[in-house]
Amino acid sequence: MYRSLPCGKGGKESHLLSKTGKKLSEKLHEALTAVLPIICIVLLLCLTVAPIEPGILLCFLAGAVLIIAGIMFFTLGADLSMTPMGERVGAAITKKRSLALVIVVGFLMGFIITISEPDLQVLAGQVPSIPNAVLILAVAAGVGLFLVAALLRMFFGISLRLMLIISYILVFALAAFVPRDFLAVAFDSGGVTTGPMTVPFIMAMGVGVSSIRSDSRAGDDSFGLIALCSVGPILAVMTLGLIFPAEGRFDASALPVIDTSTDLARLFLHSLPTYMGEIALALLPIIIFFGIFQVVALRLPRRGLYKIIVGLVYTYVGLVLFLTGANVGFMPAGSYLGQTMASLPYNWIIIPIGMLIGYFIVRAEPAVYVLNKQVEEITDGAISSSAMGACLSLGVAASIGLALVRVLTGISILWFVIPGYAIAIGLSFLVPRIFTAIAFDSGGVASGPMTATFLLPFAQGACLAVGGNVVADAFGVVAMVAMTPLITIQILGLTYQIKKKRAASAQAPVTGGLPDLPDDAIIEL
Repeated sequence: MYRSLPCGKGGKESHLLSKTGKKLSEKLHEALTAVLPIICIVLLLCLTVAPIEPGILLCFLAGAVLIIAGIMFFTLGADLSMTPMGERVGAAITKKRSLALVIVVGFLMGFIITISEPDLQVLAGQVPSIPNAVLILAVAAGVGLFLVAALLRMFFGISLRLMLIISYILVFALAAFVPRDFLAVAFDSGGVTTGPMTVPFIMAMGVGVSSIRSDSRAGDDSFGLIALCSVGPILAVMTLGLIFPAEGRFDASALPVIDTSTDLARLFLHSLPTYMGEIALALLPIIIFFGIFQVVALRLPRRGLYKIIVGLVYTYVGLVLFLTGANVGFMPAGSYLGQTMASLPYNWIIIPIGMLIGYFIVRAEPAVYVLNKQVEEITDGAISSSAMGACLSLGVAASIGLALVRVLTGISILWFVIPGYAIAIGLSFLVPRIFTAIAFDSGGVASGPMTATFLLPFAQGACLAVGGNVVADAFGVVAMVAMTPLITIQILGLTYQIKKKRAASAQAPVTGGLPDLPDDAIIEL
């Protein structure tokens, strides 16, 4: 006779492992869906218009494997740790009803998370005129100040549209005095600071703050934090541009020489400890900050705390794998492809090819998953993740096309960003508030590490091939990627609003019919 054993600790652990395994398989499918199209496009280019050295191709393929694994672990880790941490911190500071606490915590969180953002490290290393530390600290301070402004907006119910209008008037007024070499870098900084570290935490903070409110606008106001946080770095770098002389020369990174499989393995193994250390230092301040909150205010139960710790481990592993793959594998391939295609007699072909890459590459951005999921949850499925993904892809495709036009022609970035932001702000008067907030958030989210490590080197390589000014013309790709989703997402909102009005009018009762009569009335024909 066999008897069933009670589901004790072992049973719970088995159930937890099974659930985690199922989630990992789901995340793996998402990662493969995102990265495989990029691999196919690059392989097709290698076999046709842009032959690539075998070593660089192998490096790219190895990087793609690491990126897939990185996205899988990161997205699971963000669900388990970064999002719950942000929501609980946001809810905790709101409950206290202390403006001083909001200001201090908001600034510290914005400052700490931005310093730990890997994309910012990449950008700082590529700007020749400003010392890395100065640029990083200035950008972090800009994010901190504007995160405070975004939180205060939620507390006092200030219109996001009004704050965006004032912010961008200030940006473009300051742009008139900034040297040309700093303009593109300044607008790029607004995009790179809202990456995989910043987005999950800050967006979750917005949800946490809005959860305490009971008014009808709370859901709408949960978005918009990323939108305002993207403005701070632009103003910070422009200010530095007024202080530092536009000196220095852009030096293209040397392409790796890979003759054997041992060389390939050595290249990745040499870089892996670097990113392990960087991500550890990036996560440590967030962990310490959350730990203090846990002791002082949150006091989460052991089970919830254990879940967050496991999620942080997944986040760490995912970011290490992702950044190693992106920086070591994708960056050289992007630069090489850009140089090769821009050297062709028909170099205009780089524009449609770049647009095709842009369409698919945004789907591989880790933070995009966080945004799409949060939008679908907040809107109760009214805005689906697939619709968001399609609009983001179209927006990024258009932005890469415009950025490559700049590379080939040398047109100033202001000819693109001023009309672009004017259209985006104009649309904000026509669409529901929530779509404006989501659109401006999505701009910051779309311009993540994939843009910084593949599309930016792609544009830089093309600019070197045509003999352009890399700092003035190639930089700005991230800014363009951050701008166009503002328009496409709001057009989605406009379409949604029109469909909703049509559906409401179709369901409206027909007037002029029979009058309301009691149930027992006799109608004579």
